[in-house]
Amino acid sequence: MSTDPDIRSVVRSKYGELAKGTSTCGCGPSCCGGGAGSAGAKIAEHIGYGADELAVIPEGANLGLGCGNPLAHAAVKAGDVVLDLGSGAGMDAFLAAREVGPAGRVIGVDMTPEMVERARENARRAGIANVEFRLGEIERLPVADASVDVIISNCVINLSPDKAAVFAEAIRVLKPGGRMVVSDLVLLQPLPDDVRHSVEAYVGCVAGASLKADYLWLIGAAGFRDIEVVEERSYGDADVFGGYEWLRESAKMVLSAKVRAVKPS
Repeated sequence: MSTDPDIRSVVRSKYGELAKGTSTCGCGPSCCGGGAGSAGAKIAEHIGYGADELAVIPEGANLGLGCGNPLAHAAVKAGDVVLDLGSGAGMDAFLAAREVGPAGRVIGVDMTPEMVERARENARRAGIANVEFRLGEIERLPVADASVDVIISNCVINLSPDKAAVFAEAIRVLKPGGRMVVSDLVLLQPLPDDVRHSVEAYVGCVAGASLKADYLWLIGAAGFRDIEVVEERSYGDADVFGGYEWLRESAKMVLSAKVRAVKPS
């Protein structure tokens, strides 16, 4: 866990297993006993998805990996181009595709080949034509400059060892006046060393989290303005958690925050 390539390799491997259904541990409450199916639906409801949204998500797209619903604060409009950072099996991308309509487009980017393959298959089976999934790292987005109206992300930027690069890329691909809305985990205080260096805690999005003030500072340093925490809640007191007591205890130091920011016009 000491180098960036090691972190990416571990995360890619673990999420590849999850995409193939050979693991249930990923970012969000799924790492503590959630996952797909009814458990995934319970997690999704807890973190802010409505019954109407869950009803239209293609089967196999909700893996119970999120920590919030970024679309609730994104004000996506018909015709928008939306980019989902760390799109996984496609849950948020598919919901955004419904909002942008046939005149709009959604791009999902994920660094795990198995996740991209699963998302593409979900789109094919559901007949959703206005969404595409690209293999790539969110620190080096395979997306053109100033081509996106809205960026969303759900409990993924935690996993990046270079969050400054993520936000720099985000502002590069946004159109002037475009906005970013992310649901992510931030720390109230530094984590104990044993948790900070734990592979399970990193893949579960806890060890990779930044202090809240640092996270917001990085967004501003990238050039974003009108930075606002529009919603936050404790990460460690939900009844959807179970399993690892060390993770439950450490999660008391963590907030699930929805942050909105705008690229200057």
